Amino acid sequence: MDLTAATGPLAAAAADLVRLVPGRLIDPVLSGVLLTADASGVTLAAGDRERTATVRATALVHTEGTVLVPARPLADTLRALGDPEVRLVVEGNRLAVRAPGARFALPLLDHTLHPGAGSVSGVGGTVSGSALATALATVAATASRDEALPVFTGVRVRSESGRLVLRATDRYRMAIASLPWAEDEPLDVMVPAALLLEVGRQVDGPVRLHADANGFGVSWAGVAVTTAVLDGSYLSETKLALSDVDTQVRVDADALAAAAKRVALYSDARGVVRVEVGDAEVRLRATDQNAGEAEEAVKATTVGRTSPSYQARYLADALRPFAGQEVDLAIQPGMRATVVTAVEPGEVELRYILMPMLPPRA
Repeated sequence: MDLTAATGPLAAAAADLVRLVPGRLIDPVLSGVLLTADASGVTLAAGDRERTATVRATALVHTEGTVLVPARPLADTLRALGDPEVRLVVEGNRLAVRAPGARFALPLLDHTLHPGAGSVSGVGGTVSGSALATALATVAATASRDEALPVFTGVRVRSESGRLVLRATDRYRMAIASLPWAEDEPLDVMVPAALLLEVGRQVDGPVRLHADANGFGVSWAGVAVTTAVLDGSYLSETKLALSDVDTQVRVDADALAAAAKRVALYSDARGVVRVEVGDAEVRLRATDQNAGEAEEAVKATTVGRTSPSYQARYLADALRPFAGQEVDLAIQPGMRATVVTAVEPGEVELRYILMPMLPPRA
């Protein structure tokens, strides 16, 4: 294999690939990048038997071929180069990365042992990349990171009445996003949230989603990603009691978030703040035997008097997606969930369901 490519785009492709498939350090083959050069350019591929990714890059190919080299060292080397062009050429049992006055050589691994890039050709449809990125930034971040509970580490991706609905929960909160969806056939699958977080950072332009019985695939301009799926049929907000709302609060999300951040400095070891609903305001309170106590009022339109307590960081997470907007808080009595929604939703309709905590101890 022998090719010349623009350094910046090739470095970006390698970096994107490493983030999509970090690799398994205990297995050099599964930590490698498969480079395939042909007349149309170069394809970078990675796979760890659970997920795969391919990224296309433009290159002038002098000699076609396929090689497998360690992925992260290649990405790090390309990122460190300042020259506009780089040459990749096989020299014996090494892949040489050449720039003016410099040569870096990576060992060639046995590419016949690499599982290659998978494919998923099942049902699906198309969605806007910007809308998907907005939805995933909130929903995928809400999933649990506890690998001991894998059923909570995914995002349920489901088509419903011409919309694509994304759901995730870590048992303490749930985020639901709905966005426009050009559907071929119905889609309902549970996808690892950690992968979707990275997909949300990279997607650009129209995005194709598709799934079959065992896998999920997402593709956009020159990039294709596949992954094994989780069992997520259980995940639905309809299993939460949301019909007993007795208090409504309309408030500026930024003002409430800023007040919560300040008051939380005086919260107890659990980080809990109380939101007391009054006339035309909500008053946030926190107390701790060592830190002292704090309270701050925020103007709001209110109906009802139920006054829940929340873990401050979860409240901040619930408000962050609504920055610059007014939000409605639909509050239920007792230890039942609160639903946060935008007063004027945009292309992506977002609902954040937040579970209350026991109030701070006086």
